[in-house]
Amino acid sequence: MNRERLPYELEASWKEKDMADGRTVDVQVLIMRTNGCCWAKAGSGGCTMCGYRSASMTDITEEDLNKQIDLALSKYKGEPFVKIYTSGSFFDTSEIPLSIRDRIFREYSGCRRILVESRPEFLTPDLVSTLPGTLTVALGMESSDEEVLRTSVNKGFTAAQSKAAGELLKEHGIGVRTYLLLKPPYLTESDAIEDAVRSARFADSFSDEISINPLNVQHATAVERLWKRGEFRSPWIWSLIEVMKRLSGTVNARLISSPSGGGSQRGVHNCGKCDQEALAAIERFSFSQDPRDLDVQCECKSTWERYMRSEKLLGTADDIGRAFDSDLMIR
Repeated sequence: MNRERLPYELEASWKEKDMADGRTVDVQVLIMRTNGCCWAKAGSGGCTMCGYRSASMTDITEEDLNKQIDLALSKYKGEPFVKIYTSGSFFDTSEIPLSIRDRIFREYSGCRRILVESRPEFLTPDLVSTLPGTLTVALGMESSDEEVLRTSVNKGFTAAQSKAAGELLKEHGIGVRTYLLLKPPYLTESDAIEDAVRSARFADSFSDEISINPLNVQHATAVERLWKRGEFRSPWIWSLIEVMKRLSGTVNARLISSPSGGGSQRGVHNCGKCDQEALAAIERFSFSQDPRDLDVQCECKSTWERYMRSEKLLGTADDIGRAFDSDLMIR
């Protein structure tokens, strides 16, 4: 039986590892319950792959948010890096009022690094000039292709807006982490690889870090409807490895990936036998940036290659693996 969700509780919190000042450090991660993403509430339907509306509630008060901060601080053990996520944008005052934002920056002023997320429209020169130098802002650009952003993702802003926001942040000494989506809906596996590589090269000039995020099929989303009908397959881990290999040594930004749902049918996956080994290789590379850490061997790599050739021949981005046995795919 599911426990009642309360507005003054965090949606989730955990500890993990990441980098700060060039060193691997402990991180406190928080997902706050807020009133939700302005884009999802605007009648647009929100982004096609985003299920984070389930992490939001209506009528979250400032008192509720202060209690969430109190809870977060009770769990804080002096980690030098803190990540604070909401279901939308940290700088949207309808989600995080100015008083809450100021309190968060004050309470965590001793941290070497704080990461938050925002849509670019909230990042004005007046705001950015007031931000602490320990801050990193994550921008969910997803793709540099405007058609992909408009029709596949329904992002509601352009790559040019992300670029302008990233440049503004960097001008003021604020760190930038750019999120890219590996395999937006309606793209074939090979097209998704090309899109991610192009997008990373576009983002490199205004990003300190580029996070390649393989699409994870979340509940109650447009992508889930496609997935249930066999019209979408989450990307192969081989595709993620290919993107990292092609970008390694060609961009200045640190390349990272921490796939959500990795190894499951909804998340990035291979044959099942090599998934954990391949995901571990991605994690090692995210810290080392050494492409040798991406060396993984499995017989299913040839199936992935046949899968991509078959997609091209059939002219479809549907999950052809559900319709055809792998042995029948184009050799």
